[in-house]
Amino acid sequence: MKAYETKELAEIISAEITGNPTGKIEEIYFDSRTIYQPNHAVFFAFGDNKYTSEAYKKGIRIFVVAQTEEIFEDAVYLKVPSPLKALQEWAKSHRKNFNLPVIGITGSNGKTIVKEWLNQLLWKDFSIVRSPKSYNSQIGVPLSVLQMKSENSLGIFEAGISKPGEMEVLEEIIQPKIGVLTHISSAHLENFSSKEIIIREKIKLFQNSEIIIYNSDNELVEKTLKEVYPDKKFFSFGKKSGSTIQIISTQEVSKGTKILVQFNSQNHSFQIPFQDEASIENILTVLTVILALELDLEEYLPLTSQLLPIEMRLEIKEAIRDSVVINDSFNSDLHSVKVALDVLAQQAFPRKSLVLTDVLQSSLDKEELYQKVADLVNSHQIDDLVLIGEFIPKYKNLFQTPARTFENTDEFLKELSVQNVHNEAILLKGARPFQLEKISAFLEKKSHDTVLEINLKALVDNINLFKSKLRPETKIMAMIKANSYGTGSFEIAQTLEHQKIDYLGVAYADEGVELRKAGITLPIMVMNPEQSSYSSIIDFKLEPEIYSLRVLDLFLQTLKEKSITEAYPIHLKIDSGMNRLGFRAEQIDELIQKLSSEKSVVVKSIFTHLATADVPEEKDFAKEQLRIFDEIYDKISVELNIKPVKHALNSPGIIHFPENQYDAVRLGIGMYGISDDEDSRKQLKNVVTFKTVISRISEIQTGETVSYGRRFKAERKTRIATLPVGYADGIRRSLGNGLGKVNVHGKLVPIVGTVCMDMLMLDVTNCPCKEGDEVIIFGENPSISEVAEQMGTIPYEVLTSISSRVKRIYYRE
Repeated sequence: MKAYETKELAEIISAEITGNPTGKIEEIYFDSRTIYQPNHAVFFAFGDNKYTSEAYKKGIRIFVVAQTEEIFEDAVYLKVPSPLKALQEWAKSHRKNFNLPVIGITGSNGKTIVKEWLNQLLWKDFSIVRSPKSYNSQIGVPLSVLQMKSENSLGIFEAGISKPGEMEVLEEIIQPKIGVLTHISSAHLENFSSKEIIIREKIKLFQNSEIIIYNSDNELVEKTLKEVYPDKKFFSFGKKSGSTIQIISTQEVSKGTKILVQFNSQNHSFQIPFQDEASIENILTVLTVILALELDLEEYLPLTSQLLPIEMRLEIKEAIRDSVVINDSFNSDLHSVKVALDVLAQQAFPRKSLVLTDVLQSSLDKEELYQKVADLVNSHQIDDLVLIGEFIPKYKNLFQTPARTFENTDEFLKELSVQNVHNEAILLKGARPFQLEKISAFLEKKSHDTVLEINLKALVDNINLFKSKLRPETKIMAMIKANSYGTGSFEIAQTLEHQKIDYLGVAYADEGVELRKAGITLPIMVMNPEQSSYSSIIDFKLEPEIYSLRVLDLFLQTLKEKSITEAYPIHLKIDSGMNRLGFRAEQIDELIQKLSSEKSVVVKSIFTHLATADVPEEKDFAKEQLRIFDEIYDKISVELNIKPVKHALNSPGIIHFPENQYDAVRLGIGMYGISDDEDSRKQLKNVVTFKTVISRISEIQTGETVSYGRRFKAERKTRIATLPVGYADGIRRSLGNGLGKVNVHGKLVPIVGTVCMDMLMLDVTNCPCKEGDEVIIFGENPSISEVAEQMGTIPYEVLTSISSRVKRIYYRE
């Protein structure tokens, strides 16, 4: 970004200055975890000043804050009413310095793909500045626009909204000359009264645009656009006669789609390497933009066959020998290198390795480009560096870490050895032509075609949704017992730690020990401490749940044996009616008597567990539990003169008993988008997707049977698909014989015959599919809750039953 003087920024955002406003600003941070280049950087304290001290410790000396509670003498503070609005005002001011054509893209789906395909087709003809990945929010848009520089000749920015009233601000920041409306769906409909209202809110981005681009086949879109903007110039595509680009026909061909269109009164044919409807709509949007830019569209049509798919996520996968591999081939530009390096830095591994290819999408000359790349890499801990390509190896001396260089990926693979990989985080960052997925495939821990995908961005969104239902002072203990409900403890715990969750809860000490060994530093409560684990609990600074006098005595004895002198934190479990674990009312006096004379422990929290938080008809029972808990908590607090953290609510409890938040809540299954409450389900996002592929398709005749026991007999000629997943992977046998259904290309098809240990079969007679096609066992459709209902169980059991042999893939959108 362009360098700004601190005083200059203060004037732009009308800030009250505390400290000496000297120094330049070349980097922006709002998340203290991602600070790796603190020199010449500013930190925006969104929400409150909670993380300014952490940012200061990492080297930041310029802060934009709403309050100046804690002052460091050598720092400068720019005080404003709202740091977010200040960032937006800065971006508006910055945008005014540029007179280049800017494209503003909004819509429900396809924004990022349209932006990236425009970049793929136009980058040789323009110096393009564009939104990184999917930066289209109230924070993402200003950060994107602030990247504009004098050498840029075209801007492409996304704008996304989730509620009314947000687009006006984004429009003032982007100021698009060309407005693009992509596919409109019912996404975020919960915050709007109708689809028309969604359209009207989104097209506010175009109020000062000269040209608007849209799909003329969407009658509601066309009607609304022409009603709101009767005097604008429109470029459209669609089957309608009169569209700027009229679709004549589409034809599926081998590995793609052939499209015949008409524009400028002439027919033109081109091909794309995709067959789905969304890709057809997206490429037609892109081509219409090219026409609106007054470019010769015929020159670009041959390039469409070379379009690359857009991976809108960064994948983190388990790798061989206690390592992880981060695969980011989404972009090949300077900013995306920085984003990927920041993710690498967040991994709690002692060693960090980087495989980096030529950066293909940049208009900078090679020397300047690779100096900037080297500066980014040198600002991070990199223990092993591999450079692949034609150009980047020539600049290896710019990197502080000694680099091994290769012309191509295959040459590197010849040298790559399993023995050289151990307990490290490995980032694969490069352009698609280098096929870094070959390296990823070599390093991945398992090769089973069946995977469990965990969307970490959706997990964070769900946490934030629950946070919005809590008082600001209410703490959150995230429950990650049973290997985070089968999704993987470390990766989930690391994400939770980054989200500043207050506490973690695990079932057994072994789970907590593994988290500590992996570098997790959050306080961890152990729900079921076993006597044999007390020593480990103390050694690894875990905090036990104490649920009986016997357990208390045994733990106190262990503290004495280990000569622990400081008061050790414990958590008291109260049995208010669950009749599982915990102190009953009649045991409280004896508990108080013992604790009153005991100085070796400190009670950090007192809690109970509701038996019927998710059973509406048993609400009175839950209220009685809470009454009993209140009485016991008050008795302990008064007689011991302590005020420990008080908590009772789990995920369903947060929804149904908001008045009983107390000091903290325990968030578990809700993080994964699962809720018994219909309104909450509409707002929560799916986090976990269980998927596999079709191994084989065969055709059987009438009367033939499938699988063990011959429980499925074909009543007609039937296509049978075999999947490489069975009850050893977590698919119950009870789902066989037509009870369970899975998703193939958006169509639910039945499981037929008996589910085997490692395989199951589907009837795909009415579903066009082929071997190798993807199959969703659960995710968006069917949901985990729907599969649980088919099994006759609960979502908890479905998740925790997924076998450890199923590879977990973690990604951020």
